[in-house]
Amino acid sequence: MQIYVCVKHVPDSAANIHLLDETRIDENVAFLLNPYDEHAVSEAAAVKSGWPGSEIIAVTLGKPDAEATLRSAMAMGADRGILVSTDALCDSMVTARALAAAIQSDGKPDLIFTGKESIDAEGMQTQFRLGAALDMPVVTNVSGLSIDGNSAQVVCELAGGQTRTFEAKLPCVVGAGRGLNTPGYPTLPDIMKSRKKPVKNICLDSLGLVPATGTAKRIKLSPMTLSRSPEPITGDSAQMAAQIIKVIKKEGGLA
Repeated sequence: MQIYVCVKHVPDSAANIHLLDETRIDENVAFLLNPYDEHAVSEAAAVKSGWPGSEIIAVTLGKPDAEATLRSAMAMGADRGILVSTDALCDSMVTARALAAAIQSDGKPDLIFTGKESIDAEGMQTQFRLGAALDMPVVTNVSGLSIDGNSAQVVCELAGGQTRTFEAKLPCVVGAGRGLNTPGYPTLPDIMKSRKKPVKNICLDSLGLVPATGTAKRIKLSPMTLSRSPEPITGDSAQMAAQIIKVIKKEGGLA
């Protein structure tokens, strides 16, 4: 089985992000493998363990330093990597086309994993656009996966703690959610081995992508500000409880 995992190089959520101007951040901060993609790589490794002879290929689109994220994915179980290199800021349409072209030029996928979203853009579109580009079914926010022959039983988490189970014919695109597994973080030997695994570098311009009919552009970045207006809670216990309930209802936390 040939398994591809599409990953993203993102700023560490714990980093202090500073704006250089209205459209750029100071990238002199720690970058890492998108946390949802850790679940995708871990699940790919689990599938591989049940299908001897399978290969896991990590694929990303980004600047040259995104190779570090590919190395992280390889330390977690991917066998090799593909870096589609560009300095441009790409929207989900370009990203999906680039990933699809890179995968098609490399082999014939039986299964493609992604994270359900990235923690920087939070667009939650790439996996659907990738599936459309490759004419594959897509399931996302996946919390359970089993493969039987040429089909996959997939459990997806919905709002309110509900789930829905789908059967998808292989090949398909699976967007991993946090409930899918507990990522297996690499040991030092895994990290050392990942440094010797091959990474194929492809220039985005060399893929000859057909331009999308639409595009999304970053217009402005601004820091999120929290506005708080404390209200005193006074009176006896019953009065204070009533005031607290009123505030909770006002904020939409209680019907």
